Amino acid sequence: MMDVGRHPRIKLLAYSEVEEVSGYVGNFRVKVRKKARYVDEEECTACGDCVDVCPVIMPDEYQMGLSSRRAIYIPFPQAVPSSYTINIEECLGVQPIACGKCAEKCDKGCIDFDMKDEIVELEVGTIIVAVGMEVYDPTLLDEYGYTRFENVITTLEFERLVDSGGPLGGRFARPTDGRVPKRIGFIQCVGSRTERRGNSYCSNICCMNTVKDSLLLRDHYPEIDITVFYLDMRAFGKGFEDLYKRSKDAGVRYVRGLPGEVKEDPETRNLLVTVENTTAGRLEEHELDMLVLSVGLEPREDSKTVQQLLSLSRTSDGFFLESHPKLKPVDTPTRGVFLAGCAEGPKDIKESVTQASAAAARAQIILNQDKIPIEAITPMIDLDLCNFCGRCARVCPYGAIVDVDPKRKVSPRVIEAACAGCGTCSAECPVGAITQRHFGDEQFFAQLEAMLGEGPEEKIVVFACHWCSYPGGDMAGVSRLQYPPSARVIRTMCSGRTGERLILRAFALGAPMVLVSGCHFADCHYINANRWTQRRVERLWDRLERAGIRPERLQLEWISAAEGQKFARVMGELEEMRKKVTPEEIEYTKQVLAEKA
Repeated sequence: MMDVGRHPRIKLLAYSEVEEVSGYVGNFRVKVRKKARYVDEEECTACGDCVDVCPVIMPDEYQMGLSSRRAIYIPFPQAVPSSYTINIEECLGVQPIACGKCAEKCDKGCIDFDMKDEIVELEVGTIIVAVGMEVYDPTLLDEYGYTRFENVITTLEFERLVDSGGPLGGRFARPTDGRVPKRIGFIQCVGSRTERRGNSYCSNICCMNTVKDSLLLRDHYPEIDITVFYLDMRAFGKGFEDLYKRSKDAGVRYVRGLPGEVKEDPETRNLLVTVENTTAGRLEEHELDMLVLSVGLEPREDSKTVQQLLSLSRTSDGFFLESHPKLKPVDTPTRGVFLAGCAEGPKDIKESVTQASAAAARAQIILNQDKIPIEAITPMIDLDLCNFCGRCARVCPYGAIVDVDPKRKVSPRVIEAACAGCGTCSAECPVGAITQRHFGDEQFFAQLEAMLGEGPEEKIVVFACHWCSYPGGDMAGVSRLQYPPSARVIRTMCSGRTGERLILRAFALGAPMVLVSGCHFADCHYINANRWTQRRVERLWDRLERAGIRPERLQLEWISAAEGQKFARVMGELEEMRKKVTPEEIEYTKQVLAEKA
């Protein structure tokens, strides 16, 4: 961070918050609120005289509350800029009669209680999202006594206790009595790999973090007895297995099983831990001086705000979704926006640095170009047909359709650089004024007529989205899964492109069953386009029922790229449903739709 602060071509806005992002790739406009520090960062020399006279004492967040700070403070060592900041919510200086001591003590006059927030507007070509992560809070489910027993701490608190810049100055001790513990236990997967106690995913770093901590203790305090309670030790990185073996060779004991009960001896303040050793097949009780909870990683609470600012997608676990896990691992669905670090998922330092380098390289490719090429799948608007309703602008996940004004009859305009080509606007246009290049209605109609030209009653029409359900079918084939050959798949960029006209044309040509499939809600590569799919299908179900056509003949399924088994299962279920559709039903459907055409 200090190198960043000294770099002549990097502008660092610390203690700032992004409030608004507009524009598109190559032309982003970013509004940033630079919060008032109430200290002139250019003049402050970080002498510390102001801290000595500040009467307000608060828990130090950087030291995990294990020590205190003043209302005027530097957030952490080596902070850039090296300037003090006043937390105005805690400071008494807003009423100088009550305090104002820091301002009186500062010889350079750096403190200004009248300082206001500043709005900075930036024009940038690309954006890299590196918002980091948070750790699981073990107070939510207190089965390990974190809120009841002082000697139960988290891994971050342990790191501060052993750090030379920590609250104890590098002298490791337990919180209750300040003595060096003789027996320490580590509990793995706290807040990870379980729905009941946190998150279902593995947090990636916890196992090796504990291995590192155990070796650190062994080097500095060889007399300490260390026990690690775990479900599975996952040492999958380069050199990690060797570290794990080194830890075992150093005498660290690994017990396969998570504690079921933690009690405290009121006299010694020691902890009594009961655990089932599944390897030995017995119930054990361990007396420990200190217990360290290896807490997992979670998305930041404000990631939803970032998602809305940049029109991003998130996975079911709350982390940001990349464009493609293999081909575009640092790109996002919003063109020109890239991901780095734990914003995309839990990862260690090496992976974060690698991804940050990849994100910087991807951004540089765009910035080095005079013109940005786009895929030829953007929509075209026939202004002669447009009725200026504005629905296309409302459904666009990227805000790529602008200027439409129904009241003044102003026609819409497409910003092609911002468009991702989902086709939702084309499907939702009530008058058919929008055509998506290479995915137009006439092209889909030609596919339907070809596949249903002979024996339509034996076929199932499947509209599959390019990113998830279509690869899901491919995965079923690669995995050699068996499913009926009756499915005829039509690829769309997004399930949002599957409009009512396409579905009704399939039924009018004699299709007994139609499936619309796409990404799961949390995984949509076009942010929220598949929600319009669901609304559209629900409208069609009502419409079919009113026309006397069984709505069950139209199915909606969310299938991810990895769910080849689900794709095969759904095809099998649809085949059974197809067999129950009678020729009379098909003829009746064709007749009704022909009359309404």
